[in-house]
Amino acid sequence: MAKTLFDLSGKVAVVTGATHGLGLAMAEGLAQAGAAVVITGHSSQGKIDQAVLALRSQDLLAHGYLFDVTDEATVDDAVERIESEVGAIDVLVNNAGLIKRIPMLEMSLDEWESVIRTDLTGVFVMSKPVLRSMINRGGGKVINICSMMSELGRSTVSAYAAAKGGLKMLTRSMATEFARHNIQVNGIGPGYFATAQTAPIRTEGHPFNDFILHRTPANRWGNAEDLKGTAVFLSSEASQFVNGQIIYVDGGILATIGRPAGED
Repeated sequence: MAKTLFDLSGKVAVVTGATHGLGLAMAEGLAQAGAAVVITGHSSQGKIDQAVLALRSQDLLAHGYLFDVTDEATVDDAVERIESEVGAIDVLVNNAGLIKRIPMLEMSLDEWESVIRTDLTGVFVMSKPVLRSMINRGGGKVINICSMMSELGRSTVSAYAAAKGGLKMLTRSMATEFARHNIQVNGIGPGYFATAQTAPIRTEGHPFNDFILHRTPANRWGNAEDLKGTAVFLSSEASQFVNGQIIYVDGGILATIGRPAGED
């Protein structure tokens, strides 16, 4: 019974911005649960092909499409092609995102709008054609990738925090609007994860590394593998009555004010 609840065999799952890092890890987890995954990106066909090959080398079902989630006409065309060539989309993971670490008073309007356009408006644009298809078929799953910045502020990431805070509320509004169509819309909020981007600040003795270890009850950075189970759960029948929730995969950060320096 439990295996059936989490089985994604026969499902098609689209993961945007999934050519590397956490997006690719979630796509891998969904494919390992039986789904045919569609990896999307907008910067490089080569990166998409490389990610697809990495999954197919494990005998997993994977496809790749190059398009920009902020371009409505392109998105509509891409969704139509995916559903024609791969199959109707059962699961949409809105993972594509952008962060610019710039002090607010130094950030230009163009820089601000580029982050909002990708991290918030892109979810709106990408979700619309997929939701229409899900409504016509009687159900589906949407997972929006939120952030610790959906709950917490931090200097130099004003646009990112604004977008991810907005995404939390968009998730709840989508859940409210589409629940009657048997569509569940939830979010995942990753904590601080060990990725190529964080490698320079994860060295022993680095102030930010020490801060994260003391701030996280699990006393470690997250591994990409840690996101797979939550992604599978929210994509599967096991979460059929879970709607409008943000699940924070953060090692306990939001549960505590942290540990004093020097405390074991």
